Amino acid sequence: MRLGRRFGWLWAAYTVSAFGTWLAFDALPLIAILVLHAGSAQVSLLASAGLAVGAAVAVPLGPWMEFRRKRPVMITTDLVRCAALLSIPAAYALDALGFPQLLVVSVVVAAAGITFTAASGAHLKDLVAPAGLLTATSRFESTSWTATVLGPPLGGAAVGVLGPVTTVAVDAVSYLLSALGIRAIGGTETPPARPTTAPARRPRAADLLDGWRYLLTDPALRPLFLNTALVNSLIMATAPLLAVLMLGPLGFAPWQYGLAFALPSLGGLLGSRLARPLADRYGRHRVLLTAGALRSCWPVGLAFVRPGVPGLLLVMAVEFGLISCASVYTPVLAAHRLDVIPADRVARTLSAWSVTVKLSTAALTALWGLLAALAGPRTAIALAGVLLLATPALLPGVLTAPRSPATVPPSPDAPPPSR
Repeated sequence: MRLGRRFGWLWAAYTVSAFGTWLAFDALPLIAILVLHAGSAQVSLLASAGLAVGAAVAVPLGPWMEFRRKRPVMITTDLVRCAALLSIPAAYALDALGFPQLLVVSVVVAAAGITFTAASGAHLKDLVAPAGLLTATSRFESTSWTATVLGPPLGGAAVGVLGPVTTVAVDAVSYLLSALGIRAIGGTETPPARPTTAPARRPRAADLLDGWRYLLTDPALRPLFLNTALVNSLIMATAPLLAVLMLGPLGFAPWQYGLAFALPSLGGLLGSRLARPLADRYGRHRVLLTAGALRSCWPVGLAFVRPGVPGLLLVMAVEFGLISCASVYTPVLAAHRLDVIPADRVARTLSAWSVTVKLSTAALTALWGLLAALAGPRTAIALAGVLLLATPALLPGVLTAPRSPATVPPSPDAPPPSR
């Protein structure tokens, strides 16, 4: 299905930034571990503090940009991320790089990322017809996993030869190229029309909660929202612990660590290709329930990782299963989510969704870092895996939740998946 030249520029911008991001896979934690010699607690603090503070900074931006042009917001956030990341190689060259700077950069990148995601989601409404919704989200998902396959091995090799700071510089340049691609979309972007019930005014404190109010009261989105926030948080909370375990006691090289997550990403290509055919055949609700449940069954296996080739193969097998299921779930979720979000609430609702996932991830990452400091990273990873096995209990409502025409007017299009 052809989605048009303007969508092509947006897709190109997404592609270059996705490759930059995955080339710099876990760049800040790697710098903390390999350059600043940080331990489990500091690495978890880096991940959690950046997400928490960045999410808090992004909270008022959703209502602020709801009725404004989205492309200037997207370009600005790309340029802000570029500048923040370039400060790291500059400080490193001057022998002035420290842990506090990594914290500040992680906050800026997180806040800009949440804002970009909400703005890009709302902007895609101008670029893609309703019939192309799932096709568009599947293309973004496929691109993301292609970048995941190629980026970490190349990034790991670059880290081994040139050091982790190099990949941060490449990631920064990718955001600059993304901004140029978004600018090349061209055409006139008309600001969304403000409903007659919403007079022009500055955002009020109550507007900040509107996205959450909608997510928690809509029966079609609430189970998906709660499940996604919990599952993503538990998975991401163990990521820095797995990095510490593999690069530390287990003795894996950076290129092996990158390879362990790159090859399984082929499952992402498979899943993103299957998402639309499965949704067409079985229905979106059933695919969300099945893929959502299956993606929670794999991470517990990471608690049994061992040194050497057997351990590397175990990580690859677990990640392949997890990624395959998640890459079916994600584009279907992105399409379904926009089907039930009113057109005049897109930015606020997507911001609330992203902020919640970031804050819950930050909280659990900090908690799991403390647990790892007390009981060891392997124990913390095992506990997260066991808890994930219980998360499918939140999903059965997806099959039965009715849509309320009075409160959920149809929305014509949908956003690209989160970066």
